[in-house]
Amino acid sequence: MADLLSAESLAALFTLTSLEVVLGIDNVIFIAILCGRLPEADRERARRFGLLLAVVARVMLVLAIGWVMGLTKPLIQLGSMSLTGKDIILLLGGLFLVFKATKEIHHKLHQATADATSSMKRKSLTAVLAQILMIDVVFSLDSVITAVGMTEGLARPIPIMIAAILLSVAGMLVFSRSIVLFIERHPAVKILALSFLLLIGVLLVAEGFGHHIPKGYIYFAMAFSFFVEMLQLWTVQRPPAGTRAQETQY
Repeated sequence: MADLLSAESLAALFTLTSLEVVLGIDNVIFIAILCGRLPEADRERARRFGLLLAVVARVMLVLAIGWVMGLTKPLIQLGSMSLTGKDIILLLGGLFLVFKATKEIHHKLHQATADATSSMKRKSLTAVLAQILMIDVVFSLDSVITAVGMTEGLARPIPIMIAAILLSVAGMLVFSRSIVLFIERHPAVKILALSFLLLIGVLLVAEGFGHHIPKGYIYFAMAFSFFVEMLQLWTVQRPPAGTRAQETQY
């Protein structure tokens, strides 16, 4: 217990929790997009189950840390480039995200017929949760491997990593409903969120092929785009000063 409450362990816990929250944002966005395709009665349940699956995926990967780290060994040789198990998982997950985001953007921009819309709303909860679980594993894999590097040298790293996962998902559970409702209320933000998923998918594919792109650049671009969109929403919803003055005169 003394090892877990040491200053070094608490600092690692805080850092890892912050990391998990940041890395979990794209997970929450993905869950929000998929939940929007369900009947309204199932959306809240899908959101909670989706986050529960995220916890299970991360904890299982932490407990199987030996297998996870074994995924960094080369499996396939393509000329001068070798692919590891991690690379293959990131590649497949990235392609899935690119496909899913592109498909959702297509449905959003090209209005579907009434029959197609009805079939989308009848999408089963099981199918949505299966897709969430798949992408949870992809997102979790990268964050767990990063966590291993950050906790290297600690006496008991596994409890620290599990505690960070539980704390971060608890925070996401509190704010995820607001994120889901906000995305559903603003179609332009939904397109922006899908663009984020498309960008993350391309990032995962690039990493799968061994091209490391610093995630800070990606998150900065996403944050700047979101800030500009919020300014746009604020400008549209707030009437011009001259209009308010005229309304006051009348």
